[in-house]
Amino acid sequence: MKRANDGAVGAGHEDIDALAAAVMTSGPHEAADLLRDKPVGAVSAALQRINPAFVQDVLEHLPQQQRQAVIEHAEAVGEQWERNLTYEEDTLGRLMEPPVAVFSPSQTIGQATERVRELVRRVFVTYGFVIDAEGRLVGVVTMRDLLLAPREQRLEDVMLRDPFFLTPETGLMEAMKRVLNRHYPVYPICDGAGKLIGQVRGQTMFEEQAYEISAQAGEMVGVDKEERLTTPWPRSLKFRHPWLQLNLLTAFIAAAVVGFFQDTIDRIVILAVFLPVLAGQSGNTGCQALAVALRGMTLGELRAGRERALVVKESFLGLLNGALVGVSAGVAMFFVARAQGNPNALTLGAIVFAAMICSCIISGLSGAMIPLTLRKLGADPATASSIFLTTATDVASMGIFLSLATLLIPK
Repeated sequence: MKRANDGAVGAGHEDIDALAAAVMTSGPHEAADLLRDKPVGAVSAALQRINPAFVQDVLEHLPQQQRQAVIEHAEAVGEQWERNLTYEEDTLGRLMEPPVAVFSPSQTIGQATERVRELVRRVFVTYGFVIDAEGRLVGVVTMRDLLLAPREQRLEDVMLRDPFFLTPETGLMEAMKRVLNRHYPVYPICDGAGKLIGQVRGQTMFEEQAYEISAQAGEMVGVDKEERLTTPWPRSLKFRHPWLQLNLLTAFIAAAVVGFFQDTIDRIVILAVFLPVLAGQSGNTGCQALAVALRGMTLGELRAGRERALVVKESFLGLLNGALVGVSAGVAMFFVARAQGNPNALTLGAIVFAAMICSCIISGLSGAMIPLTLRKLGADPATASSIFLTTATDVASMGIFLSLATLLIPK
């Protein structure tokens, strides 16, 4: 990336590197606050050292006047940043860098080599991109070509024709699947007309994907992906508290189910002992299904048309796991009830067995359906999915267990 203007801001490389490191360990809000009072040149130089996707997030939180000044100071890189801001999040358009080693087919190996020698003083060059008069990408030249080919030979004679390229609208996950077996250090980005508009580094793509995956666990329980260790507590509170209020509401729903069967619990106190057992087992079953569904979406394995297969599989696994665990829980209920002298010990054991099967089926179904429903509604499938799943599993397990006890145990 461009570093030519570092010295103009009166700060050394070490100072800029330290500022870039501080930005990278902060969330976008905190990074913008950190850069707010810094010189424009220092901000520009620091941002050129970090992942372009995170640069876009930081720029969006800077004051408009400072953002425009930083973009103008960064020159060609700044123009690329401004273009990147026009693309949606999680697309390659947000990750683009400006292609610097760009040549025409008629240029010679010698001319291209001299140009590369100038460029490498301030940027890292991996490939040379060859474009026609309309700016369309027609070939790629490797450093090996420049080193071994005769200096008078033209680039069109040695370039790799019809090169692989990506488009800026391509989602990050789709792009990762397309490059999985290529392992190129840099990929050209072209628009719909085939014109070269940027480049993206393979390292940048993998870093962004790793960041998205690391944020998924937090999103499941309502932690915003922007929150980092350095996020101030007031902002963390703002991110987290609304989801805790939602979780409290869903907990009240589960409590209402238990309250509805208060008379049954008063008659058969032993039921209260097994309520957390049912809730815990069904909750774990749902979390397992949820984890598989989210992983399938993240890896692109859960394509359109495969949703039904996922739902059927998780429901069937819920049936099998519920039956196996239900046998153990039912036997435990039988012996506990018998030790207390309860005349309905066998019935209670059967109720636990049946309730465990039903609740695990519903939990497996919920674990698959919740992320699918969130995705269909246009939301992130991981967003607060654990909160919704907990509600579904608690209501199902407790409701079924207490309903069966009310119906089958005589007053």
